[in-house]
Amino acid sequence: MTQNQAKKISKSDRTRAHILEAARLLFAERGYDGASIRDVAAHASIDPAMVIRYFRSKDELFARAAIVDLHLPELRMIDRAAIGETLIRRFLEIWEGPASGPGMTILLRSAMSNDYAAEKLREVFASQVRPVVAAVGDPADAGRRAGLVSSQLLGLAMCRYLLRLPPVVALSHDEIIRNVGPALQRYVTEEDLS
Repeated sequence: MTQNQAKKISKSDRTRAHILEAARLLFAERGYDGASIRDVAAHASIDPAMVIRYFRSKDELFARAAIVDLHLPELRMIDRAAIGETLIRRFLEIWEGPASGPGMTILLRSAMSNDYAAEKLREVFASQVRPVVAAVGDPADAGRRAGLVSSQLLGLAMCRYLLRLPPVVALSHDEIIRNVGPALQRYVTEEDLS
């Protein structure tokens, strides 16, 4: 490879990364429907044709910008009594930890108004949440239990990170863990904790 080819590749990689950075920011702020290819291009200070050149379509750009890997813990490998607390701690890491990315914000904000984004969020549920819950308890009932876990966590995310409801934003991590952990515990294990 010549030096000119190496420079061209690195410039190409930088351009692609700059477009993705702009797309992540705009999709997280405005959702799928509120951010256009032109908006992304303007934010990246490039021509809209360049966005299409690198990503072919808004759907492909969105799919690349909204990649989500929850890295959920293997619940069957932890103390059964700590499942709820473990899940809520992981939730807080995903949304507020140092390695948190915009993927979940992008998907959650966009799924409210866009079928493509909603389908991507359902894929995260089916491929990442349901299998983890299925490993604990009756696999035949895993969909219902995982759905309850997801409804609790997505509702919390909506109120704390998107709507920014003051009482929910004001909750400390300890308060969230203390209040939400037991609900998640019941959903996953179906044990009555009262």
